Amino acid sequence: MAAAPKRPKTSTTPPTNPAATEREPRGARRKRETRQRLMEAALALMAHKGMEGVAINEITEAADVGFGSFYNHFESKEAIHAALIDWAFESFADALDQLGRHISDPAEVLSLSMRYAMLRAQREPLWGQFLIKEALSIRVLTRGLGQRLLRDIQRGIEAKRFRGDDPLMSFTVAGGIVLASLSVYLHLTPSNALPATPLPLPSFNADHLPERAATELLLALGLSRSEAEEIARRPLPPMNDSSLAARTEP
Repeated sequence: MAAAPKRPKTSTTPPTNPAATEREPRGARRKRETRQRLMEAALALMAHKGMEGVAINEITEAADVGFGSFYNHFESKEAIHAALIDWAFESFADALDQLGRHISDPAEVLSLSMRYAMLRAQREPLWGQFLIKEALSIRVLTRGLGQRLLRDIQRGIEAKRFRGDDPLMSFTVAGGIVLASLSVYLHLTPSNALPATPLPLPSFNADHLPERAATELLLALGLSRSEAEEIARRPLPPMNDSSLAARTEP
């Protein structure tokens, strides 16, 4: 069996309050820390292998936790996966929703969501890999960021902003653009976790990939090129999300 990936240091870890930690009983603190190790190990493993490819004993080994202790925190592999989706994606998606409430154009909402997702994936490659793995499952229609993408496309079609009368197929096309763009961005831009992959053709370049990807997404949904490019290049509004606090431009 291949060695399990080491648990990463990732900003998806919820911040701790030192004063609250000091007051926390030792038993409660140990329980919280054990749960945290299990979540971080599950993220590392499922980002590479998907939920179906990971066994509970792999999670406990990577977390350096006894196998039986797993069930003190989660009743099944599916339960830790569901908790992981909420942990990794929900606060980010909620922050995107907050931004979208102040924007009336569905095209701009979709553009900024895609650009911010690509920025976070580049900043946190493990988060990006987990998003790609999760988006390849049918669960994407009912949980996480995929559910919100489907919702935003439906809203755009209902408002006559996007072309088409089949939200599911529009979602499929849009999802393909999003996933391919995320994968390219992860591998073509260097980070502290992944080296940059050399470009295969001299005419290829990795400049302004989030804006270019958002442009192609809007083109696929029926906007003209000039309008899609203008929307995709608009300055991003500030996002109240700690993972992007230090970076809001590609």
